[in-house]
Amino acid sequence: MVDLNSRLSSAPVVPLVGDDDAGRAVATAQALGRGGLTVIEVVLRSPRALDGMKAIIEQGGDLVTGAGTVLTLDQAKAVRDAGAQFIVSPGLVDEIAEYCLAENIPFFPGTMTAGEVQRAYALGLREVKFFPATLAGGVPMLKALGSVFGEMRFMPTGGVSAANLPDFLALPHVLACGGSWLTPKDVVAAGDFDTVTQLARDAVEIAGTVRS
Repeated sequence: MVDLNSRLSSAPVVPLVGDDDAGRAVATAQALGRGGLTVIEVVLRSPRALDGMKAIIEQGGDLVTGAGTVLTLDQAKAVRDAGAQFIVSPGLVDEIAEYCLAENIPFFPGTMTAGEVQRAYALGLREVKFFPATLAGGVPMLKALGSVFGEMRFMPTGGVSAANLPDFLALPHVLACGGSWLTPKDVVAAGDFDTVTQLARDAVEIAGTVRS
């Protein structure tokens, strides 16, 4: 198992990829990799997104590829069988958490309240997604949660952008930030992968500046 923490310590940004066209999904992931982002979350929000994830795993090169928007235990098992190296959910489901812990699969369930974070902690998780980040209170809420749950680390996603990325990454208990601003739908649809690479480079530069 690739050490996610090692990858994310050098480039603490996880771009979201979701495309029904497997070839375009691979090209997007590779463009992100060229920009320095090597941890990719493929969101299962379209009928053929899983095909895109499989293609990225087969053709993407040195990328760590996970599955996002995993809603059920059956989905978790399916993406694991397909080669997903980590799993992300929009919410916290005990049976998915228990499955991932038993199988030693990194799992980032969505949380937005102290109760949800405490439940994740009680299940044995120490890293969670904070979603939807800006709507759930953004940086002030994360500061409050971090002050109470000292062992927990968070991956804010939802409303994160290049503009507020420095504010989130400045928090010591933020593991990484996730976001779709790195893969704009119109840019990807146009096949402008040089722009995707530049957006990734910009994010890496921001992260390096904040965490240096």
